[in-house]
Amino acid sequence: MRILVCPPRHFAVDYVINPWMEGQIGRVDRALAERQWNELVAGFARHATIEQVDPRPGSPDMCFTANAGLVAHGRVVPARFRMPERAAEEPPFADWFAQAGIELVALPGEDPFEGEGDALFQPGEPLLWAGYGVRTALETHVTLGETFGVDVVSLRLVDPRFYHLDTCFAPLPEGRLLYYPAAFDERSQRDIARRIPAERRLAVEDRDAIGFACNVLRIGQHLFLNQASDPLRAALAAWGFETHVHPVGEFLKAGGGVKCLSLLLDQPPFDPIVPSPPSAIRSTRVELEGHLLDTGGLNRALDVVTEAGGSFRVTRLSLAERKDQESRVELHVVAPTAERLDGVVSELMAVGARTPHAERAARVEVVTQVGVAPEGFYSTTIYPTEIRLGARWAPVARQRMDAVVVVGREGETPRCTLIRDLVPGDRVVCGVEGVRVRFPEAKRSGDFGFMNASVSSERRVESTVKEIAWEMRRIRDRGGRIAVVAGPVVVHTGGGPHLVRLIESGYVQALLTGNALPVHDIEHDLFGTSLGVDLARGKPVHEGHRNHLIAINRVRAAGGIRPAVESGVIRGGIMHACVRKRVPFVLAGSIRDDGPLPDTIMDLERAQSAYARAIEGVDMILMLSSMLHAIGTGNMTPAGVRMICVDISPAVVTKLADRGSLESIGVVTDVGLFLNLLAREIAGADD
Repeated sequence: MRILVCPPRHFAVDYVINPWMEGQIGRVDRALAERQWNELVAGFARHATIEQVDPRPGSPDMCFTANAGLVAHGRVVPARFRMPERAAEEPPFADWFAQAGIELVALPGEDPFEGEGDALFQPGEPLLWAGYGVRTALETHVTLGETFGVDVVSLRLVDPRFYHLDTCFAPLPEGRLLYYPAAFDERSQRDIARRIPAERRLAVEDRDAIGFACNVLRIGQHLFLNQASDPLRAALAAWGFETHVHPVGEFLKAGGGVKCLSLLLDQPPFDPIVPSPPSAIRSTRVELEGHLLDTGGLNRALDVVTEAGGSFRVTRLSLAERKDQESRVELHVVAPTAERLDGVVSELMAVGARTPHAERAARVEVVTQVGVAPEGFYSTTIYPTEIRLGARWAPVARQRMDAVVVVGREGETPRCTLIRDLVPGDRVVCGVEGVRVRFPEAKRSGDFGFMNASVSSERRVESTVKEIAWEMRRIRDRGGRIAVVAGPVVVHTGGGPHLVRLIESGYVQALLTGNALPVHDIEHDLFGTSLGVDLARGKPVHEGHRNHLIAINRVRAAGGIRPAVESGVIRGGIMHACVRKRVPFVLAGSIRDDGPLPDTIMDLERAQSAYARAIEGVDMILMLSSMLHAIGTGNMTPAGVRMICVDISPAVVTKLADRGSLESIGVVTDVGLFLNLLAREIAGADD
């Protein structure tokens, strides 16, 4: 076996291009570094043939030869460094490869590739593990697979400390692996697990990972590395390996370890194959237009790509010259598979991106099994969507998130449909071709706007209530509809009478809740208690724990809430107001419900459908301290409906805000206080 090294004659930390270099500029002990390197290379030489490339002045990282290229079967794909600080290393390495008689295979385009640092063969197999996400571009993996005749498994690195694959990943013979799982995203971890069974994977602990224990040079059964804890050495010994610990602490200051200081010129033999599937990596072009910088739109789009496991390159950027003008950006987006790319593009469309494929007709597949969508179905968002059918764009009806689009016969309107409601023969849109999403642009900083997405703290409750009350009056006066999603906390905090005032004043057109709110509302009407606590005095009453059960029993005896109101069993409260003002209500049950009340829908699918029907055409939804019902309602609400989420828990409010609606507002406060302020504000304006 031959190994290429480069003496650290000019080694230093002169710049910062990775987290390890921070605070290390000018702090390298050159003499100590040379001693560490000499001892390491002497260890290599006892088991392999050493080749040297002369260091180049002004290239302090050239000693990290692993990044120079990827070599196998007499061919090399030379590096193209992402960081300009290392670009000067490329010519001397290329010259050395050419003089050594190794065939150079140049990468197409300008995408960066950092050699064996980001590409490691599984010993003896036509399999290449290739990293991306920090230094090497995903696009280069196609060329690597075709050049060396191997399948490529693309692994996305997510921890900047482990910026190269070889810093956290070491393939070993007999299908084994030494690695640090936390350096990879979840999809990559699943890909690793599919290829390497658990008994052949050795995951290192944090202390070994940060000591670059995975940065291993293997020569036969000898493993050379910077650090190995006793448990790790024992585990490797059980696999038949002899570990050789060579501390290279001076090189760690630059983010390099033992493997970084060595490049394999000979790989264990394997029979090349035709990569299957060839060129699994897919790419496309997307465009964004608008006030991308001052609204954060560009950052959102780039985050979507990286968080979904893709990579991007900005291929065109036209920045606005003035604040009132729009910017335009074109992105080249890449993902490891076609399925993954569709997912990335779908999420980009949800933040306003357009694709050149949008002008193609939508691809549809026919449902063959009840309640089962075809693979690759398009998953909808809250935003208005259009489907390309032949030469026309058709708007999608019943817009909601987490549904599929069903295309009917010619002339019929496409519609959002839940997967469970699909029947054989339904034609479902698959992929992202022929799909167009109308994403509303966020308000820019300093622009006037009402009900912009935000979360209000206690300090802003009163001013926020004024805005909400103003908007509720506008909706009522034009004949619009407001729905209320409420939890039992409304009753417990004394907010019931204030909600009654809103109902009686015509500000509520639908009430969505569970079994608990009406139970405690009726209990309060009958006994003045909620959960056995006298709300007027704030103290439990004797045998008050029975009161809610008595309330349930009396309503059941009457045949339901409406007959209980009409017969005089219920004389006041929220449910009484709903019946008297003809406000429809939907009660969705759960496993924890006492009783339940006869009106409570205990079938989950029926309850969800009833909720969806109740919010059709609403202009605003007040969500009052009911986490599950609020989130469930939010998921079936299209963009454009104004949502106000009030909860004492910031996590609940943030959860609703994160769904992406630009017309939502969150208020972190006691719901009883909020309803009191809101009722007073509305009453004052109506007087």
